[in-house]
Amino acid sequence: MRTWRLVCSACDVEQPGDALATVCPKCAQPFLVEYDGPAPRREELWNRWDMWRYAPLMPLEPSEVPVSLGEGGTPLIDAPAVARDVGVRRVWIKEEGLNPTGSFKARGMSAAVTRACGFEVKGLVVPTAGNAGAAMAAYAAAARIRARVYAPRDTPGAILRTIRSFGAELILVDGHIGDAGRLARAFAAESGFFDMSTLREPYRIEGKKTMGTEIAEQLGWMRLPTHIIYPTGGGTGLIGMWKVFRELCNLGWLPAGVSMPRMIVAQASGCAPIVRAHQEGADRAKAWEDPRTHAAGLRVPGPLGDRLILRAVRESNGDAVAASEDEIRSSTEWLAQMTGVDAAPEGGCALAVLRQMARDGRIGRDAEVVVFNTGSGSSYRT
Repeated sequence: MRTWRLVCSACDVEQPGDALATVCPKCAQPFLVEYDGPAPRREELWNRWDMWRYAPLMPLEPSEVPVSLGEGGTPLIDAPAVARDVGVRRVWIKEEGLNPTGSFKARGMSAAVTRACGFEVKGLVVPTAGNAGAAMAAYAAAARIRARVYAPRDTPGAILRTIRSFGAELILVDGHIGDAGRLARAFAAESGFFDMSTLREPYRIEGKKTMGTEIAEQLGWMRLPTHIIYPTGGGTGLIGMWKVFRELCNLGWLPAGVSMPRMIVAQASGCAPIVRAHQEGADRAKAWEDPRTHAAGLRVPGPLGDRLILRAVRESNGDAVAASEDEIRSSTEWLAQMTGVDAAPEGGCALAVLRQMARDGRIGRDAEVVVFNTGSGSSYRT
């Protein structure tokens, strides 16, 4: 039987897979899930069309039933008009806005809430820039677990109404997600609720990595794109995809010697800690002062996973680029009009970065690029 354990991403600490873990007790860095036992085969994929199709690659006990709302299985939309306009061979849009509660956050929360049920936690708490809170509220409701969400007061109203609709207790905070995070951690410490913050538990990554597994299957298990442009706040999805691409290679699910994609961080110029760190050649990111952007999911001034994001960019020979607010707005509108995808501004940011990099010659004309739209534009409309 395949088992898993938790391995610190920065030091030599390990914990068993049945430990209710947050960050490493020695260095306070995130744990990652590593697997032991017989290697699963592609023939063992589940006969279903959500992210739990990939259960053999995920932390799920044989007797467990996932907490699922049909997350994953999102389309990889060919966008030839975008490719022609930008000047690259091919562009696909990975349309994560079709997930439950309208964003990619559903994947991580499905995996994390499934594990939380296995631990029989008292309740769940999370800070959010919006979409993570909506997703956690939905999956907590499905699992019948109490939930509390801390969100900045200026979070888009449609997302706040979604959080309330699932019965979560919503606490509005003056400030940004970092301020919400401090209050959430304090509440977790005093209440016994489990902290579901990005990378403060190890299982959201395992849900998010299914985005990469889907791309591999959607391309026939034969190749990967040359570039993946990912709008990056906390960065869990980028970290998870880089993790799973290596897992798939090690399992033999991808051809030997397959070319790995270059991982491109897309951030807003008003909150770009990873871009700044990459430009400086640093392996850690300093917290961004006075973060400002209308793309709420990108307003993360000090991501806990900064080391892991920068490592993925470095190992993949990738890049990190920031777009202005005007570029994000115009590219969000352009993406919708060119493709019919109801893009959130985070997706617009990713497209803005593609346009900028192609214009500057940082992405070649022979590139085959996946651009992530991580959420639905409807979440931003009142």
